[in-house]
Amino acid sequence: MTQEITVQGTVAEGFEPVREEFAAFVAGERQDYEGQLCAYVHGRRVVDLWAGAGATGDSLYAVYSATKGAAHLVAALLVQDGTLELDRKVTYYWPEFAAEGKGALTLRDLLAHRAGLVGTDTGFSLAELADDRMIAERLADQRPFWRPGTAFGYHALVIGALTGEVVRRATGRTLQEVYEERIRAPHGLDLYLGLPAAHEPRFRPVRPMLPTPEQQARLDAAPTGPHTLTSIAFNRHGTDPTDLESLPNERLIRAQGPASVGGIGSARGLAAMYAATISGVDGRTPLLKEDTLAEFGQIHSVGYDLVARAHKSFGLGFQATADTWHPFLGATTIGHSGANGVQSFADPRAGIAYAYTRRRFAFPGGAAPENDRLAATIQQAALSAP
Repeated sequence: MTQEITVQGTVAEGFEPVREEFAAFVAGERQDYEGQLCAYVHGRRVVDLWAGAGATGDSLYAVYSATKGAAHLVAALLVQDGTLELDRKVTYYWPEFAAEGKGALTLRDLLAHRAGLVGTDTGFSLAELADDRMIAERLADQRPFWRPGTAFGYHALVIGALTGEVVRRATGRTLQEVYEERIRAPHGLDLYLGLPAAHEPRFRPVRPMLPTPEQQARLDAAPTGPHTLTSIAFNRHGTDPTDLESLPNERLIRAQGPASVGGIGSARGLAAMYAATISGVDGRTPLLKEDTLAEFGQIHSVGYDLVARAHKSFGLGFQATADTWHPFLGATTIGHSGANGVQSFADPRAGIAYAYTRRRFAFPGGAAPENDRLAATIQQAALSAP
């Protein structure tokens, strides 16, 4: 006899349908399911749920590319301050970047995944993937895989390092340090770009995907040539190919918090970050002004993604979440999913900040399918609230 997975936590009045939807989803999952769901509306936490044996609201999970949301919130703050200028050439901040025909690329195009630097010819070691400065040094010498600015493709493992090197050159501080000082620590966020050893006991290691036979057939049918742009972008082509599912289980990755994929946090931490960004929390002023939100949320790259080989769209560093994932959201929604099924976003027009984490890697990668149901239910409750 299997034991029912219990949903724990709280919802605000009017958000009871969210608990019901989460419970209905969890009831159909494996017995070892673990996940968290959190949402804010206009700066007030209205959903705080979790499920699974061993899971709590304070458990910490790998958030994979949802890390990019935190990284590019740093970039947005620095643009807002005037420290960075979007239409300056990257070489204004980072002269060595000019090598191999990259000298004309602007910061705007770099943030929009248009640099053509999805990886290197020979790949990265684990130590390099954990160290954004080492990634940046390798990429400064790399010839682009397409003419910079003419097309776009998902810079899956390196966009945070590219952004981070510009941040470091402009401020003298690493992106992780700026994030800690200006965003995480002041707001007490449970979302780390560099997990302190003291918090290691709260980390729940990633469990691998368990695809059905039909799902495995789809995975097997995907192009896997070692020299494709997809393989290069996900570092599958070198002598030390990356196993994405196990990457955050390496302490080196968690400790150094590479800004593309190394974030560790909870749904509470992700949702609170986006709430702080668009609405402010606990009476604070929102982190981003309306014009900065509009600039970073505006679609800059849309169409055929050369890496994903599918339709994708990006703002500046953030995914255009309403186009890529959830069409029922506001057009200016900013956010970023994670390869294991994590989703996180802020819809400024509706005032919604949303985050979902899960422990087992979901098929097929990217925001797990349950996010459609959960996010839509939260939106409906928020729009119906008095």
